[in-house]
Amino acid sequence: MTATEDRRSARADTLVDPAPEQARARVAEGIEAGAMITVFGRCTVEYDGRASSTLGPGDRHVMLKPDGSILVHTDEGQQPVNWQPPGCTQEAELDDGALRIRSRRSTPEERLDVRFERVTQVSAFVVDDGSELAISGTEEDLRERILDDPELLEVGFTPLATERQTTAGAIDIYGEDRSSRTVAVELKRKRVGPDAVGQLGRYVDALQRDLHDDAEIRGLLVAPSVTDRARELLERNGLEFVSLTPEPSE
Repeated sequence: MTATEDRRSARADTLVDPAPEQARARVAEGIEAGAMITVFGRCTVEYDGRASSTLGPGDRHVMLKPDGSILVHTDEGQQPVNWQPPGCTQEAELDDGALRIRSRRSTPEERLDVRFERVTQVSAFVVDDGSELAISGTEEDLRERILDDPELLEVGFTPLATERQTTAGAIDIYGEDRSSRTVAVELKRKRVGPDAVGQLGRYVDALQRDLHDDAEIRGLLVAPSVTDRARELLERNGLEFVSLTPEPSE
């Protein structure tokens, strides 16, 4: 299937009149997957930061983007009535049986809390804006490129195994760097979001449990590109990224 066909076959993951727990789960899954999320319903909004503000109950449209930004819209005007910029941390939880979406920014310290009395619709979209490089190769092509030339990742990298099993799943490439530190390599054939970072982190944690206590383990995510939120999570968790594309099979 081509990249164009992938985009055409993509569907919105939508819930209509969901129960609060269903809505929370769908929003949380969307955040983890790096999706664009929209929630419509009756809510209150509180902001605390450089100033403080409160919006009483009303019907509003809330959009969460993979870059960490959040926008709260009413049925008037083109500008959001509340918003937070890219780079914020987003989370969804249940608060006394109601969906609550939180956005936090560290510099400057700000928070935006949206609490829904009623959720009418939740949708999650995996967005392809058409601006990135079309990749026709596979993860297997990417694996073969690295096995043929390990220094595509870094000088001194030595592959030791592929599909190395852990309690968290199979690591694509297991190896060592030139300082004999263990390296877990996760391969992705196209641009990825926070879910890939979470997957790599689970592999590193599993290896830390499997190996001796003082083992130094590096996690390396290999893909053509990552979202801004994924890059932020990589840095926060001490994981690394190498930009590499698969070669098409001949």
